[in-house]
Amino acid sequence: MIQVLVADDQRLMRDGLSALISLDPYIKVVGTASDGKEAYEKALGLRPDIVLMDIRMPVVDGVEGTRLIRSHLPEVKVMVLTTFEDIELIVRALEQGANGYLLKDMPSEAIVRAIHTIHSGGTVLQPSITARILEEWKKRESRINGNSVIRDDPGSSLIEQLSVREMEVLRLIGRGLNNKEIADELIITEGTVKNHVSNVISKLELRDRTQVAIFAVQRGITIPET
Repeated sequence: MIQVLVADDQRLMRDGLSALISLDPYIKVVGTASDGKEAYEKALGLRPDIVLMDIRMPVVDGVEGTRLIRSHLPEVKVMVLTTFEDIELIVRALEQGANGYLLKDMPSEAIVRAIHTIHSGGTVLQPSITARILEEWKKRESRINGNSVIRDDPGSSLIEQLSVREMEVLRLIGRGLNNKEIADELIITEGTVKNHVSNVISKLELRDRTQVAIFAVQRGITIPET
């Protein structure tokens, strides 16, 4: 059973979303929250598997809520719900450790599938806005680097350290596949996949699987689906 906590400042949205995802026999909504701080406080006690987090909320927004949860409860995963207008907030949430993002107007079946994907170790990147996310990421990197032209992309030299098999794993992580799905695709064991994933994260000097997925898409190793 996947235990989910739903955080949204609108009661109608909280209750409606909770009711919809609870129709799945493998999902149980264990609590709701009206902002990021309450989501964090409830997560401390309830220890859900996943927090479904609205990104725009008063008092404490979904970005800060994600930071609090991922910093203090790293075993709890966060999927942010967002709109086309929230690109910068999505990037900030990903930087704080969100495991994926999905548009709020997606059908309930898509949200349920995303919950299952994240719970099983996959990553959810909404294809329709991934390109805009990457554009915003590049803008932020440009600001951080003082708008200077970087001749040598550090990511390129890191990629060169990967073996052929690790490159295959990197590409599949970019598609959002979990370890079992990667193992099936490459016809290897899940244990071997887990070792490859750890090596990829370490060699690329990234924090987690979500950053690896974004790295793969950003550098064209994985082409986003449309």
